[in-house]
Amino acid sequence: MLTGRTSISLRLTFWFGGIFIAGWLLFSATMWLNLKGSLTEERNLTLSRRIDRLEVLLENTHKEPPAQQFLDFKEFAHATGRGLIEIVRPDGARVYPWPSATANSFPWPTDWRRSKETFVEVHENDRPYWVLVRPFSLDGNPVYLLAAAPEAGNLLFLKRFQDCLIASAPILLLVSCAGGYWLSRRALKPVGSIAATARSISIRNLSERLPVSRTGDELDRLAETCNAMLERLECAVKQIKQFTADASHELRGPLSFIRTVAEVAERNPKADSASRQAFVDIVDETAIAAVLLEDMLTLARADAESGEAILRPLDLTAVVEEACDMARPLATERSLRLSATVDGSDRIRVLGDFSMLRRLVWILLDNALKYTPSPGHIDVALRATSEKATVEVRDSGAGIAQTDLPHIFDRFYRADPSRSQIEGSGLGLSIAKWIAEIHRADLTVSSEELKGTTVQLVLPVSLKPEAIA
Repeated sequence: MLTGRTSISLRLTFWFGGIFIAGWLLFSATMWLNLKGSLTEERNLTLSRRIDRLEVLLENTHKEPPAQQFLDFKEFAHATGRGLIEIVRPDGARVYPWPSATANSFPWPTDWRRSKETFVEVHENDRPYWVLVRPFSLDGNPVYLLAAAPEAGNLLFLKRFQDCLIASAPILLLVSCAGGYWLSRRALKPVGSIAATARSISIRNLSERLPVSRTGDELDRLAETCNAMLERLECAVKQIKQFTADASHELRGPLSFIRTVAEVAERNPKADSASRQAFVDIVDETAIAAVLLEDMLTLARADAESGEAILRPLDLTAVVEEACDMARPLATERSLRLSATVDGSDRIRVLGDFSMLRRLVWILLDNALKYTPSPGHIDVALRATSEKATVEVRDSGAGIAQTDLPHIFDRFYRADPSRSQIEGSGLGLSIAKWIAEIHRADLTVSSEELKGTTVQLVLPVSLKPEAIA
């Protein structure tokens, strides 16, 4: 049974094979019946011609002596059809003696009295024969002329023809299925290219287009329609990105002004305690808003740029150590244990941007600090092989639900309501993913609710330690 998961090529092959079988059966039945009809017609014509010649013989010899008539009849019978010819009167008496022993032992039909020419089927030793019975007038007396012919030859020929048809069916079916599969694969080949290109298109490369073969077929029109849709999406996304970048940039000035005014007003000795607290809240909120705007500007630049960055040799160990030094005061304040371990005594070297990698590790540590309740622990491990370096941040926090894991790198995505109560913009991991992509690194997250989260950053190692001063 074909299911929805079966490929189109395979389904077309099965359909092609099924249609071929139906056509082959119809063709074979038609040919078999046509051949049988032709053989039957040829046999009937042979018997009819034999009786015609017998009538001519009887008309030409009816004035000869009876003995001569019998000799002519006997000679004619032996010359045609193994002597299976007989002439009988209406009462069943033979006009001439048996012309041959075969005719004597042959099971001639007993219901031969007919008013017109008739074909009668008889069997001799289970072998079928057909007998033509034709009324005739011999010297003014009614008689019946009988001539027999075997059916075995025709049946044998039909059997061989049938066997050939049956034997050819598997071969023809195999050839037709193989041909149908090849044709369907060839016709649907552009689908593979379209699917591969479509899978590679994301929000970062909407300028990519599906391949168009210019054949003018349905797949061509589908690709052109999808390309038109991608063009509209690209224009819409560009407008959104441009708006985000412009809005973030334009809001930085007013936000800085508000923060400065609030800080000045907070230091005013004439302000009462309630006003001073309000100014403190304004300063705190503007600081949070400034971080959000900075993150939005970072992602806007990431969207506008090609994704290429100038990567220089750097000490990944120093990057991790600086990020951990930044996180330790916060860990101590929140009663969390922060530990960092580096495998091996050598410094681990990679190609990258120091500040960007430090920001990436800090984002991972900041998330761990936010979502790990006290008392808890955060473990940072750095290890390397000859081909790759791995930074692992493991915490004992609340964890992430499996349904949320596929979306944690989406912008502004916040997980369950309990996590959304924690301060944050939802852009940190999006920025971390962007930085990882620039460094051609893999950033993966595994988590289990109520047991903690593990984040791994795997970077390629392309330089030996001694290659960097």
